[in-house]
Amino acid sequence: RFYEKVQALHQDPKASVDNPLLAFSLIKRLHSDWPNIVYSDEAAENTQALHAGFKEVEQELPGAEDLDGAARALMRLQDVYALSVKGMANGVFQRAGAGQPPLYSPGRRISLSADDCFHVGKVAYDTGDYYHSIAWLEEAVSLFRLSYGSWNPEDRSSLEDALDHLAFSYFMAGNISHALSLSREFLHYDPSNGRVSRNVAKYEKLLEMGTAVRGCHGPPPHRYCPSHMLLGPFFSQLAPELHPHLGCSYETNGNPYLLLQPAKKEMVWIQPYVALYHDFISDDEAETIKGLAGPWLQRSVVASGEKQQKAEYRISKSAWLKDTADPVVRALEQRIAAVTGLDLRPPYAEYLQVVNYGLGGHYEPHFDHATSRKSPLYRMKSGNRIATVMIYLSAVEAGGATAFIHANFSVPVVKNAALFWWNLHRNGDGDGDTLHAGCPVLAGDKWVANKWIHEHGQEFRRPCSADPQD
Repeated sequence: RFYEKVQALHQDPKASVDNPLLAFSLIKRLHSDWPNIVYSDEAAENTQALHAGFKEVEQELPGAEDLDGAARALMRLQDVYALSVKGMANGVFQRAGAGQPPLYSPGRRISLSADDCFHVGKVAYDTGDYYHSIAWLEEAVSLFRLSYGSWNPEDRSSLEDALDHLAFSYFMAGNISHALSLSREFLHYDPSNGRVSRNVAKYEKLLEMGTAVRGCHGPPPHRYCPSHMLLGPFFSQLAPELHPHLGCSYETNGNPYLLLQPAKKEMVWIQPYVALYHDFISDDEAETIKGLAGPWLQRSVVASGEKQQKAEYRISKSAWLKDTADPVVRALEQRIAAVTGLDLRPPYAEYLQVVNYGLGGHYEPHFDHATSRKSPLYRMKSGNRIATVMIYLSAVEAGGATAFIHANFSVPVVKNAALFWWNLHRNGDGDGDTLHAGCPVLAGDKWVANKWIHEHGQEFRRPCSADPQD
């Protein structure tokens, strides 16, 4: 109401502040009436409602765990794809080393600020990971030096903070001389800091005593998947003529369901047996399944002894869908049964698991089948997981391949295709060659649907062989 009165005065063509009486009344209203509005009961109620609205929105915003998880995702991408930290900070996804082509070229280049790089380095620093903290804090220091003296309201850290953390990281990595150099630079900007002054004296004494300077810690082992073959289209490592059994075919599997529309099968590998079925699901079906799972997505868990728990080696969200959830899910299960020739009726198979891998989402090397009789998988009382069907519900721009570690090959994300492999030998033993990993998503949003099929019910569909070792 106050605003409308003031606005009316300004918009009235016959009213002019040249009129001293109008000018006086306007000044009085601005001076006297505005405090009445600010301190009114109505304003207090409005303020409380606005604050409550902000708090409600805050519940949906990323938290500290999400931010730290995103920082760890960047470090994971750095490791697995051997990316240059300086390149990442400049928005370029390029392998470390000169002359390497970018692994991924986004339409719009996004650069990281000095404060962004500092936060990634600080996450590594807080966990004692000085290999990563040095790389990211070096970039933060470099960027802070370029902008020193200018104030950025988004910065929560400073050049001094970055120098302080970087110096101690180098000290913990064994490079005392460089820790001393960085600490002296820190004192140039903050000469009264007693703690850093004591550190300088300590480093000088250690160097005078001739303390052996250990080499900086090297990078952690690439535990995720073989980084040299994650992004390109799938190819056999050997010449095609050496793989006469690898090829493409239309398959009906002796099932009437597939007579009019045979499955498009590509044999990917023989041992382990891995096949890729192209166009296994339609775009509409994929979107329906993603939509059904979306409201139920939760952080994925893994089997740990007799329990299930969250783990850093599997970063994703997942949900489970029964075949009664939608006719699309029921039709998909019928299609899986037809292509695999296996019995999916309860309890011979698990519900459809829908998984979303976001920023840096990955799953480190693991087996789908249980390697211990204490595994929760045996609670179904239908044996071990004999086979896996993994359906790619989306495409990704880069990364996200499924890598079979011991067999040394990977399969990229092929939208709407289904990947099938046997987890067990015919004698029921686990196949060690099925050790596989979901490589980190470098760019994009990866959705998959997993169907795990168990041993029981398949006795006459995949019988034992005459050779007990088979």
